[in-house]
Amino acid sequence: MFPSQVAVNSIKKSYPQGARVECLFMNDPWSPAPSGTKGTVECVDDIGTVHVRWDNGQRIGAVLGEDSIRRCDS
Repeated sequence: MFPSQVAVNSIKKSYPQGARVECLFMNDPWSPAPSGTKGTVECVDDIGTVHVRWDNGQRIGAVLGEDSIRRCDS
């Protein structure tokens, strides 16, 4: 189920382009962003996926509700 437009707008406001984030948990045992990995938000798409360029060189989106990230730049 996709989040509402209101929820997506809230995610976009919470995770603007350039924000620094830390991966707390990814619901994928083969995720290229293990817990503790930090990265920079590239964008939030229209279904609320937070696309991140991780400091380890990987790129993978975080799906809030399945995965857990937090801002670490403020």
